[in-house]
Amino acid sequence: MTSQVSSEAGEALVGEQRSAPATPHHGTEKEVRRLDRVIIRFAGDSGDGMQLTGDRFTSETASFGNDLSTLPNFPAEIRAPAGTLPGVSSFQLHFADHDILTPGDAPNVLVAMNPAALKANLGDVPRGGEIIVNTDEFAKRAMAKVGYTVSPLEDGSLDGYRVHPVPLTTLTLEALKDFGLSRKEAERSKNMFALGLLSWMYHRPTEGTETFLRQKFAKKPEIAEANVAAFRAGWNFGETTEDFAVSYEVAPATRAFPTGTYRNISGNLALSYGLIAAGRQADLPLYLGSYPITPASDILHELSKHKNFGVRTFQAEDEIAGIGAALGAAFGGSLAVTTTSGPGVALKSETIGLAVSLELPLLIVDIQRGGPSTGLPTKTEQADLLQAMYGRNGEAPVPVVAPKTPADCFDAALDAARIALTYRTPVFLLSDGYLANGSEPWRVPEVDELPDLKTPFATGPNHELADGTEVFWPYKRDPETLARPWAVPGTPGLEHRIGGIEKQDGTGNISYDPANHEFMVRTRQAKVDGIEVPDVEVDDPDGASTLVLGWGSTYGPITAAVRRIRREGGAIAQTHLRHLNPFPKNLGEVLERYEKVVIPEMNLGQLATLVRAKYLVDARSHTQVNGMPFKAEQLAAALKEVIDA
Repeated sequence: MTSQVSSEAGEALVGEQRSAPATPHHGTEKEVRRLDRVIIRFAGDSGDGMQLTGDRFTSETASFGNDLSTLPNFPAEIRAPAGTLPGVSSFQLHFADHDILTPGDAPNVLVAMNPAALKANLGDVPRGGEIIVNTDEFAKRAMAKVGYTVSPLEDGSLDGYRVHPVPLTTLTLEALKDFGLSRKEAERSKNMFALGLLSWMYHRPTEGTETFLRQKFAKKPEIAEANVAAFRAGWNFGETTEDFAVSYEVAPATRAFPTGTYRNISGNLALSYGLIAAGRQADLPLYLGSYPITPASDILHELSKHKNFGVRTFQAEDEIAGIGAALGAAFGGSLAVTTTSGPGVALKSETIGLAVSLELPLLIVDIQRGGPSTGLPTKTEQADLLQAMYGRNGEAPVPVVAPKTPADCFDAALDAARIALTYRTPVFLLSDGYLANGSEPWRVPEVDELPDLKTPFATGPNHELADGTEVFWPYKRDPETLARPWAVPGTPGLEHRIGGIEKQDGTGNISYDPANHEFMVRTRQAKVDGIEVPDVEVDDPDGASTLVLGWGSTYGPITAAVRRIRREGGAIAQTHLRHLNPFPKNLGEVLERYEKVVIPEMNLGQLATLVRAKYLVDARSHTQVNGMPFKAEQLAAALKEVIDA
């Protein structure tokens, strides 16, 4: 994914699609064109199985060896009104024979299962793009729901596109007529017909999908075989119909990946695996106390499958109970985690403050979504940064870590666990919906590559009184890390008080002394300020005067935009933050080297506010809060304006 050999050529192609001359397909008269990249978007009703279709196409693309990036996009409603614009669900996949970083700005191919899907997505398809339309759904009533008075398939409005009208429903019903299914049951397989057609068009493997379908519907073998038959019928339709005279090949991205074993992985799955790995590397049981909330629930679902790795999951009755149980598990000696999104963080804030006071290791995983309040549950945003930094009463500093890609969620989870265990502190891990649901290839690490996170528990007295008596002081600190000892309940001689009232330095006794309170406040802040994090690395091959600074999931669009600017002859530097509290020690020196600093964020400028306040630099915000990630082309244009100003 980050091979220097292929990266410069890779994102230079964003916004254009190159193909080799057409050649005959072996054994047929149809042509095969070689492409270096393709962006496909499947779109339909939320009940049309677009996410499953996209997932299967992605899995086969990953097994083929392409680099890829995905963007699932679905409505918040469990089942929005069928055939309406709010009910459209889509899945976009960008795959290539080289290193790529984003799901792509605009689809080269749109598969529209109904009029709503066509209308909702047509504006993103560039002129000349291919559109595969399910003509069976273009009845007057369905078109009227989305404002079509005349069929767009007949009024000339699609003349600038390569349109393939395909009666997907009719063809699916015909393929399944001998299976004895009801019309409604058979129609559900039309997404597999579409998947088969696209698999033929782009020479995707088929065995994995057939195996998947038989496993998914193992308890209903007739449904499994019907879906397999629809999938094969779609493939055969592409092979035989005259409307599809050309198919396409995108070679594996052999130069984009270092040697290793790879798999396709989503951000939430990578984060789950990172938490499991952290528990194993710390030699501690992993405990998750959580309450389901979009888009974090997948972590709870995944971790509940791994009891064999010492994982215990607790689905609580609410957000407060979830973090309360997790904090209790931390007190009991577990690697404790709670998962949520923005609204849940607000509810957990008092208990996070308690964790700060108790100085216990606790991971708070916030998969950010659009807000405020319920906001946009299925859309992405980066607007919880200031809440993570300051959203508690009193001075309650908490380290903040943010992954930059879906695969990076694995490493970020290990990093957050390292900080929590080493410094005895709650830690925020800020992912977001774009990372959580998106996917990319991930190199499976070797066990000996993982960090050693083993942390000793207190075993006996650690302080000697003036009279020579040896006692245990729960707030006697490590001079290097300022971490207090971690004492497992039930260890003889280590009894001590816990609770939210201020503690006396050293003894942990309740204290209302003003001087002691100030000392404890400043000590907790110093502990966070002293956390060791790597210096930021700057990508600046041309000695630029403008620096673009990002954090979290903006990494892909920013890097793609930077590559585009450099390809066109511009000079721009880039650096990206994983650690937002504390900032890397060299960040101030880096910022001072540049005349202009631009910070793109999916909020109204929260990191920019922090950077301006701490470093007194005139950082410029470029913000977007529409529930979608940045598009590389638009971001490149905005950055060029800053460079040229």
